Amino acid sequence: MVDLAIVTAALAHPHLSLGVFAPLATAPLLPDLNAKLHPGDSTPWTILFVLTAITLLPALVMAVTPMVRLMVVFHFLRQALGTQTAPSNPTLLGLGLVMTWFLMQPVLVAVEQQAVTPYREGRVTGWEAIDLGSTPIKLFLLRYAREKDLALFTAAGQIPRPAKPEDLPLRAVIPAYMLSELKAGFAIGAVLYLPFLLIDMVTAAITTSIGMFQLPPVVVSTPLKILLFVMVDGWNLVAGSLLKSF
Repeated sequence: MVDLAIVTAALAHPHLSLGVFAPLATAPLLPDLNAKLHPGDSTPWTILFVLTAITLLPALVMAVTPMVRLMVVFHFLRQALGTQTAPSNPTLLGLGLVMTWFLMQPVLVAVEQQAVTPYREGRVTGWEAIDLGSTPIKLFLLRYAREKDLALFTAAGQIPRPAKPEDLPLRAVIPAYMLSELKAGFAIGAVLYLPFLLIDMVTAAITTSIGMFQLPPVVVSTPLKILLFVMVDGWNLVAGSLLKSF
C-alpha cells in the first residue's frame, strides 16, 4: 500500500518524482572499493613487501653476509675429514647463521639507527629508509670486495667509472662481494684440506708398503683424521679463524 501511494503521488505530481526517486537511482549496488583501498591505505603494499622479503630472504642472506665464505669453508672441512654427512647440513647451516649474526651485528645496529628508527618515528618515507639502510651494508660489502671484481661488474653493467667505490650501486657491489667471498672461502678450504690430504697420502703409502691391498686406505685414514681434529680442538680453531678473518 505504501509503494502504491508513492507511485500515485509521483504520477499526480511529476515535478516531485525526480526528488523522490533520485536517491534510489544513484544508490550503489556494490560497496565502494576505492574508499576501502584508497592510496593512503598502505596495508596491501605492506603485506606484499613482507611476503616478497620472506621469499627472497635466503638469497639476501647469502648475498650480503659472510654466509658464503662460512658455508664454503665448512663444506671443504667436511670433505677433508671424509665424513660425508657429519655434521649434517642443518647443523652447519645453524652454526653459519649464528656466526653470521655475530659478524653482522655492527652493521645491523647501524641500519637500525640510520634507517629503521627514523622510519618508525615518521621522519622519512619507506624509500628514503631503504636508501639510508643500504649505506652501512654497502660499506661492509666494499670492505671485503676486491677491486678486480668491482671493476669486472662495473664494466659488465656499463656503469661510469665513479670517483670513489662508495659511489658504485649495489647491483655492482653485491656480485663483486660474492665473488670475493667465494675466492676467500676456497683459499681457506684449500689450506684446511692440506693436512688431511697428507694423512691420506701417508696412510695409503703405509698400507700399500705392507701389502694391505684389500683394505681401502680411507678406512684407516678417516678415524685418524677425526682423532687429530678432535685432539687439536679443530672446531674452535676453525670458528675462531673465520671470525677473525672479518
